[in-house]
Amino acid sequence: MLRLLFDNNLSYRIKRKVKDVFPNSMHVTDTDLPVPAADIDIWEWAKNNGYVIVSQDDDFSTLSSLYGFPPKVIHLRIGNQSTQFIADLLMDSKETIEAFYGNSTDGVLEIIY
Repeated sequence: MLRLLFDNNLSYRIKRKVKDVFPNSMHVTDTDLPVPAADIDIWEWAKNNGYVIVSQDDDFSTLSSLYGFPPKVIHLRIGNQSTQFIADLLMDSKETIEAFYGNSTDGVLEIIY
């Protein structure tokens, strides 16, 4: 089951905006991690709980290069955009995200705008 974990650098409001398309999504603030959480702690939490990390932070792509996956990472390379824009982009990318999730060879999906 596809479950997205939104990083600190994305608004907690995003999970509500994508809930119809990605109903099992969480924001880092919904976890038991401290706020703000360190990237490696988010990485470990996502790995241990079966989530895909969604972030604009390229540190997660670096962690994926170092440690492999899981967890998988969706890296948003979109610049400074509104929460609604990001939510729409993710929902419009649903098929691509689902194919990425089901793929056993790729650990990072870059969505570029």
